[in-house]
Amino acid sequence: MLIKLSIAFLLTPAAALASTAEPVAIYTFTCTGNAELRIGPCPQGGRPGYLIQGANGTFYGTTQISSEGTSQPNGGAVFSLTPGGTHTILHTFTAGSGKNYPDGKSPNLLTEGPDGNLYGTTLFGGQNNAGVLYRVRETGSGFQMIHQFCTQTNCADGDVPSLMVVGPDGNLYGTTLLGGTGNCPSGCGAIFRVTPSAGTYEVVFSFNETTSGQYPTGFVVASDGTLYGRSFGYLYHYFPLTGAVQATPLTFPDRGGLPSLAASGFTIGSNGNLFGLYQIYGLPGLGLFEVDPDGSNLTLFPRYNTINGGGMPDAMLRATDGNFWISNYNGSSGYGAIVSLSPQGTVLETFTPFGTSSSVGAYPAGLLQAMDGTFWGSTFQYGDAPKGSFGDGVVFTLNAGLPPRD
Repeated sequence: MLIKLSIAFLLTPAAALASTAEPVAIYTFTCTGNAELRIGPCPQGGRPGYLIQGANGTFYGTTQISSEGTSQPNGGAVFSLTPGGTHTILHTFTAGSGKNYPDGKSPNLLTEGPDGNLYGTTLFGGQNNAGVLYRVRETGSGFQMIHQFCTQTNCADGDVPSLMVVGPDGNLYGTTLLGGTGNCPSGCGAIFRVTPSAGTYEVVFSFNETTSGQYPTGFVVASDGTLYGRSFGYLYHYFPLTGAVQATPLTFPDRGGLPSLAASGFTIGSNGNLFGLYQIYGLPGLGLFEVDPDGSNLTLFPRYNTINGGGMPDAMLRATDGNFWISNYNGSSGYGAIVSLSPQGTVLETFTPFGTSSSVGAYPAGLLQAMDGTFWGSTFQYGDAPKGSFGDGVVFTLNAGLPPRD
């Protein structure tokens, strides 16, 4: 069985501007049992991840587990949450008669399809315990497993999927970190397509170490509907309407005699260029980089977060103020932070309300900017809970005074 890979990125804010805004808890996931040891069932799920906002204004997300205290991930659920805080479980992933979670377990990232359904993947479960791709209606009905990863020889059908995006043809596209038919020991990764009208999954491109790189990141969607991403050593550009892939070498220069390398996928800036985070090998901290869509004019801005080297950025988004907002999984406090950066990599604001005794919990996942301009996010653990139970993650909101989304 292939080993799941994860990449940790160091991030600690170096400076901050004072702000009166603070994250506010909207919904806390609670578990019952031994609160001191944090062991017990979680009826509403626990460890919530990334949120999305549907076209109807409702928020949707997943919880990775159904109980705390076991050595293996278990269960999880898909949920909806109204802006007013009403929580509804849409689907729960269960062990099944064989205790092998045939429909998946530990759900991860969601995407709203053009058909109004929710599409997502699980980290584990299904055949070979490699995870599944599924869809479910926003009412919670009609759950359908579309694909089980790593079921073909040598995982030619892909393994370890990324977030899916909607292409200009109305299909969904994503990448897998591993698998495909490339020339890497575990596969170099692949691009896949999901066709909502047919409910089908298909690998449409396999990466090659010598011509297009390996271990691709997920896609960002450009204004023309084409898709950009980064693989190890390359910037790739995918054209959904034709299936063409352009791969351009992307080499990061040495800094102070030490090699630098990309440490995240891309986010598209207000100027249409691609932005991401880089690190210097062997040194703590990260910095912001910018590159033209054709791979030219790579610029590395000074690192801004070298203090203690703490922090793992979970995601970076461009908000309506034109700046980049990053949620750090742990941050300098060890429990997480939210940081905003200018397009030149300068720290503008830092929020560090997270902790084991905080009402908003600890270890924030990626941020979402809602339609009204406010930020919504979640934390993986802790939060306030009634006596005899314990918090296992919180959905929170942050009003930083930004304009609404278009």
